[in-house]
Amino acid sequence: MTTMTIRIPEGLRKDLEKLCKRQHRSSSDVVRESLRKYLALEQASQLREKLRPHAEATGFLTDEDVFKAVS
Repeated sequence: MTTMTIRIPEGLRKDLEKLCKRQHRSSSDVVRESLRKYLALEQASQLREKLRPHAEATGFLTDEDVFKAVS
């Protein structure tokens, strides 16, 4: 593993500390999990944007269109 130092506002640090105490987890665990989730969402968003023209060309214009097709 690699160590990384970040700067965060005091209020965010306090909120993180409260969450860690409530969940009985370290701040490193919470931040790692949060970063993993953020990166996964960003990757999904990029993929969605890349596929949007293909989906629209085949008639999938909304999320509802997709849900109807797979239901």
